[in-house]
Parts: sequence; structure tokens; C-alpha cells
Amino acid sequence: MVDDFERALDSIKTTEDIDAIKEGIDLIYNKFLSFLTRQGVKEIAAIGEVFNTEKHEAVTTIPAQTEEDKDKIIDCIEKGYSLDDKVIRFPKVIVAK
Repeated sequence: MVDDFERALDSIKTTEDIDAIKEGIDLIYNKFLSFLTRQGVKEIAAIGEVFNTEKHEAVTTIPAQTEEDKDKIIDCIEKGYSLDDKVIRFPKVIVAK
């Protein structure tokens, strides 16, 4: 993957085909996500989930629109990840209170 990034960086310096650069970056991103998945890294679900201090980090709260929305995550500022069911980075979320 480092080779892919290096080729992309070299291409950025010389090409005028922005669409080709975007496509290349997307391919590298998807390849990286696939690698992480094979290693056991998973994104932690956030939006719409009930806030859980063991899995999420609240950065702020806002008033809930309905009783059903209380204590639910309405937005995710930064994705979080787990490795073999252990949190390695908490998602930073906004919670309805």
C-alpha cells in the first residue's frame, strides 16, 4: 500500500487529470479498508445507536426532538474503531438528551 500512495503522490505532481487522481485515491482507500478488516479492525456503529460510555465518547449533547430520541447518537464527528471487540479509538459523537 505504501507503494500505491507513493505512485499517487508522484502522479499528483505531474497530472492534470483530477478525475484519475480521485479514482486512484478511492482505490487506495478501499484497499486500505479491506486490509484493516482482514486484520480484525471494525468501525464502531454510532448514528442511531443508544449512547454507551464503553463504546462512544460524547463531545456534546443537544435537546432530543422526541422521547424516543433521548440518549441516542444523532451525529458522529469522528469514526471509532475496535480490534477484536476491544475499542482502539472511541467514536466522537453528539447525543440527544
